[in-house]
Amino acid sequence: VQLQASGGGLVQAGKSLRLSCAVSGSIYSLNRVFWYRQAPGKQRELVASWRNSGVLDYLESVKGRFTISRDNAKNTVYLQMNNLKPEDTGTYYCNAGVTDRRSRVGDYWGQGTLVTVSS
Repeated sequence: VQLQASGGGLVQAGKSLRLSCAVSGSIYSLNRVFWYRQAPGKQRELVASWRNSGVLDYLESVKGRFTISRDNAKNTVYLQMNNLKPEDTGTYYCNAGVTDRRSRVGDYWGQGTLVTVSS
């Protein structure tokens, strides 16, 4: 199972970006996807979570601005980030819980994608 995160970039405050986390490989079930971020000198924090039960959750500071969603046909989970603020700057990582075709449950990480928001 592989995760490919993409979509980061440099934007001005108030603009939008959409991050993608593409999950590929021998997948039977995509159980959950979490987006984390880590700002320089800070600990990694959970920004948004998607579960295949339909439960979504968000860090308080991004509620109303970020939306996590899944494209079922592509096994891709998106993080739409609107009205970005300089404090949203950081490297964003996706993390997925997957059941593969041999019924093994695993936890996987994608590489980070850098988001920089200028004021």
